[in-house]
Amino acid sequence: MDAGVADATAVLDEAVRGVPAPPLRGLVAWYSGYRQRGVERRRHRGLPSPYLTLILTLDEPLSIAAHPDLRDPPGDYLVLLGGLHTAPALIEVPGRQSGVQVALGPLGARALLGLPAGGLAGIDVHAEDVLGAGARYAQERLRQAVDWPGRFAVLDAWLLGRLRDADLRGVRLPAEVAEAWRLLRASGGRARVAAVAGEVGWSERHLRNRFVAEVGLTPKAAARVIRFDLARRRLAQRATAPDLAGLAADHGYADQSHLDREFTALAGCAPTAWLAEEFRNIQAGHHPPGGGLRQQSAQSSQSESEEQFR
Repeated sequence: MDAGVADATAVLDEAVRGVPAPPLRGLVAWYSGYRQRGVERRRHRGLPSPYLTLILTLDEPLSIAAHPDLRDPPGDYLVLLGGLHTAPALIEVPGRQSGVQVALGPLGARALLGLPAGGLAGIDVHAEDVLGAGARYAQERLRQAVDWPGRFAVLDAWLLGRLRDADLRGVRLPAEVAEAWRLLRASGGRARVAAVAGEVGWSERHLRNRFVAEVGLTPKAAARVIRFDLARRRLAQRATAPDLAGLAADHGYADQSHLDREFTALAGCAPTAWLAEEFRNIQAGHHPPGGGLRQQSAQSSQSESEEQFR
């Protein structure tokens, strides 16, 4: 066979998860590196999650066919930054894609992005428009690195530099907002907003206003997203034998119909339809951009990083 033909038809599917440097772990949960070649052309759903979307591409730009806010036009991004959202994005996968996604918690936005997560709620932007030329410089250095540990080291250096700058400026997040987020995460999204407000010593209205400004969602919407994200990840773990009724019960939904309605509202499709779309990625342990899937080999390190947010 001609070498050129062989290269054109070869399939490459890499999925690597990295743990950020210790000073970042209360702000960044993990790095997800991905590189695919020769896969089927399709669209991937970038699902709501408790993390902001920060993606630095490697070999080709990220093509967004539809944003969570449908009023935003489709576009290509070398470095994409997006806030928390309650509707899916649609990402074009033209047989190849590559990059690193940073799982950035909203409590880290002020320190690492220079603005509260509320300033990015429901939107996607070119990251350099918010982070300046440093975002593109980091992306270029990422492309020059020869392996995944080297790429993760580039991200560590870039984000640690931004963290040092924030420390010099005295950037601080309101302690009550951080505690409210911790309570929602610790409850798996089941905590009642009134109880959370009482715990932090604020009225429900004041908590709502400050939470929207700092996180980008109301406490109630954040709880929905947290619970959905946990249920969706558990569903991926049980993809070959899904038990939707049991999943609904485990995550505090009234019944399977309630789970179906919430999944459709947040993902744009039913749980079974999502499984059919993502089954190949789930089986391969791949975590595509804009709503990654749990990779079993990295589960322990992921859990350790996630604990920093609880």
